[in-house]
Amino acid sequence: MQRERPLIEKIYLFLKGLAMGAANKVPGVSGGTVSFVFGFYEELIYSFRKINLKAFKLLFNGRFTSFYRYVNGQFLLLIMGGSIFSYFSISLVLDYFLANYELYVWSWFFGMIIGSIYYIGKDFGDWNFKNILSLIVGVSIGLGISFLTPATENDNLWFVFICGIIGVSGMTLPGLSGSFILILMGNYVLLLVDSVNELFFVITNLLSGNFEVLSDPIKIRYLKIISVFTAGSAFGLVSISHVLGYVLKRWHQIVNAIIIGFITGSLGIVWPWKNTLYLKNKEEFVLDKKGNKIVENYERFVPDFYDSETWIAIFYIIVGIGLILIIDYYGRKKK
Repeated sequence: MQRERPLIEKIYLFLKGLAMGAANKVPGVSGGTVSFVFGFYEELIYSFRKINLKAFKLLFNGRFTSFYRYVNGQFLLLIMGGSIFSYFSISLVLDYFLANYELYVWSWFFGMIIGSIYYIGKDFGDWNFKNILSLIVGVSIGLGISFLTPATENDNLWFVFICGIIGVSGMTLPGLSGSFILILMGNYVLLLVDSVNELFFVITNLLSGNFEVLSDPIKIRYLKIISVFTAGSAFGLVSISHVLGYVLKRWHQIVNAIIIGFITGSLGIVWPWKNTLYLKNKEEFVLDKKGNKIVENYERFVPDFYDSETWIAIFYIIVGIGLILIIDYYGRKKK
């Protein structure tokens, strides 16, 4: 049975959900990393694992209070509520800073991830051969993903369902950015831009009493796509959590070593000094419906240490590291 949390802890959980939601929206940054660093990763995985056959039986039998307690509902509502709210608030502020101060934002992320590696690695314990090998595997996978070339767009529903499974992985796998993976799979614009915009358009029309929108084959196509993507995301969230819960229970140190390596490898994606490359089609940049260029990947370069912006960026890296160290200090003091 879940315990009743004090008000201050509920507020902290909601704020952590805000941070996870903001991180999930940025290609290259993982919401799972936020949950790992802020100390609620294992409870998140545990809670998602409770969404199983027993939970559905409780729900269908009308035992809503038992269902709520069984799935750790209070925790999930606070974390997921914060994540959803973040999409319409904190992440919009983040979008502004990325558009106007991109170098400094990436520097801050870079510093936070460096601090995170220290934070989750300092109490690891026994670095034997097996754990070191797992660390190297994690680093290799993370680096490999950061330098992959994107595929072309594919709207086959079976592929969209797989995209849903993989796209949601950023919430459950620290170091793996779900939005960046969707870019690599070629469906970032289709699933997170075009389909979302069409869904919003359909909903607003239905609310205003215009039901003719449902006879538009293009709108129906996008509704099918986003429905299948959502189903894949829900399936992935629960299934991946069950797998992770199983392996965490049996090979806790090995899994943690891979996660630390994976987060280390993801530094290749958030390296602050990079030029953004865009998808091209017949010499023209591919645009989304708002006219924005679509990110393909990044061309990384060594910073110019004679440039004052470089030192400002380094300052923000130090700020990012310092923020994690403060969280670490506060956490140890609280214990």
